[in-house]
Amino acid sequence: MRLAMQIEYEGTAYAGFQYQVNAPSIQEELEKAITALTGETIRIRGAGRTDAGVHAQGQVIAFDTESRFGPDEFVVAMNYHLPDDIAVRAAYIVDDEFDPRRNARARSYRYTVLRRSVPSPLLRRQTCLVPGALDLPLMESAVKMYEGEHDFKRFAGPLEHREASTVRFVYESSVSQSGDLLMIDVKGNAFLPHQVRRMVGALVDVGRGKISLNEFKLMIDGDETEAVAHSMPAHGLSLVSVKYDDYPPILS
Repeated sequence: MRLAMQIEYEGTAYAGFQYQVNAPSIQEELEKAITALTGETIRIRGAGRTDAGVHAQGQVIAFDTESRFGPDEFVVAMNYHLPDDIAVRAAYIVDDEFDPRRNARARSYRYTVLRRSVPSPLLRRQTCLVPGALDLPLMESAVKMYEGEHDFKRFAGPLEHREASTVRFVYESSVSQSGDLLMIDVKGNAFLPHQVRRMVGALVDVGRGKISLNEFKLMIDGDETEAVAHSMPAHGLSLVSVKYDDYPPILS
């Protein structure tokens, strides 16, 4: 049977989601937990390759197993074997054709900025401290320019394949504030390496007055400009959710 799971993790101690030979990864820990439970050596598939230090509330994985354990038993047993910074939130039996990456319709990310002059020991792993004034209304105007289809080549980190398309569609993007916390939310069909962190970096520079709205628009349109989208630190970013047409399945 094929199982799909919703995974939550704090990415601080890991070199990213994807398995790496000489560095700890989320994928490796999940596969070790499956082996400890079932005795099977299994390679899981994930909805997205979060970078080193990036967190997730709604990563989705899938794998095939010959085990007779049910979804609820997998949740309890895997959480027993997993380290404290990774957890299985839910598990479901899905169709054999379900692929968490290829079947995904939308991915939602949140970047959280701490707006104050001193750091927070309690929030240091999930937020990025940005001291100084930010023009929030200007950032709110700028963030809406991300919506729609654009060539995000100026917001991309190194690509696995140079000839790969850098065009992506952003369904929703917003800036909101709650106390000292500034949240930048982005929902799109897919994202390039470092794209969300660079999108936030450009927004912060708009708020600081370092990038004008006109330069910002040129960047989004992929036109020539001297403005640069700097990448924000990974620890402020979290994969909030991944949406599908047929997942989670409707349980009778």
